[in-house]
Amino acid sequence: MFALRGVAISFSVFVVVYCVLSLAVCLTWRRIRQRVQDHRVRRIADLLFSLRMLPLASAALITAAFTVPSFLLLEPRAIDEPVGAAPLTLGILGATLALMGAGNALLAMFRASRSISLWTSDAQPLAMVADVPVLRIQQSVPAMTVTGIVRPKVLVSGVAEFLLSERELQTALNHEMAHVQRRDNLRKLLFRFVAFPGMRALESSWLEATEMAADDAAVSNHGEALDLAAALIKLSRFAPADSRADLSAALVHNPASMMNARVERLISWSDQPQVHSKGLSGRSGIAVAAVVLTVFGGVYSPLLSEIHTATEWLMR
Repeated sequence: MFALRGVAISFSVFVVVYCVLSLAVCLTWRRIRQRVQDHRVRRIADLLFSLRMLPLASAALITAAFTVPSFLLLEPRAIDEPVGAAPLTLGILGATLALMGAGNALLAMFRASRSISLWTSDAQPLAMVADVPVLRIQQSVPAMTVTGIVRPKVLVSGVAEFLLSERELQTALNHEMAHVQRRDNLRKLLFRFVAFPGMRALESSWLEATEMAADDAAVSNHGEALDLAAALIKLSRFAPADSRADLSAALVHNPASMMNARVERLISWSDQPQVHSKGLSGRSGIAVAAVVLTVFGGVYSPLLSEIHTATEWLMR
């Protein structure tokens, strides 16, 4: 019974924190996005990803660092106390969310594996870019994409090779390599694991920001920006019907509004260095972390007692 109570309490706290923070992210992410719109798109993409993962990370941290230790250290093992209806219901809901997330992730991996097998059935090796194989595929869609998480590969259709000039093809490959370096396919998989109602708009905004971040990483001057814009225009007819259907990072995407925004941004590319607000430096970040850990160490023990009191109330 002690173990059952511990599991029920842990899942209850997890699901409450996860749902509350998920709702808070749904209600506030647009305002946060507007406040940082002048930052580099790479920072914006990282911020949106962090916001999307915040509920899961916070709920897991609070459960592992506070709820479980407070229960194990302060809960009497000899008391045969039944599990109340509230923690039992919340515990079942938390377990259900975890199973649904795992199921979504596994289903996405299965669909991606099936699509990759179809695309690469007659693939031919073209080259190696930074130890990432580049394969020519027979199908026209996707025109160019990065597949895989542990062992990524770049797939280039024969249509893309035919339509793009050598410079356009190289900048497009640079774009795809930026996705590899940022591990964007892994991030998409994590989104499947933390599925929550109302997050679709945030994920779409992240997708647009991360595509623009890959555009920035692929070009270094106005000429290369025009080459990438030309590649996007030429291959726009070969965008996948649903850019989130598989765990891959295609060069071109639907909807058309995203493609138009990327092309306009590349055409107006400026070689002048852009001034952006600076975040915390490395030393400042270390100093802040040291202060937080010091405060955390001082209040940890009393906080465990308060959390145990709260979970005791939840058990009734």
